Amino acid sequence: MPTHGSLSKAGKVRSQTPKVEAKERTSASPKNRNRRNFAKRVILQRKAGQNWMT
Repeated sequence: MPTHGSLSKAGKVRSQTPKVEAKERTSASPKNRNRRNFAKRVILQRKAGQNWMT
């Protein structure tokens, strides 16, 4: 069974990619978070879970 590529090339692209610093993330305030959850649940009538469309 032939291999797909050689091990000497492993990690080539990641090592060439320039490092980008992560930006500071802030979480939404509880009031905004509750409002967004309400809109999803009541106004848009989305169900819980990953398969919310059906």
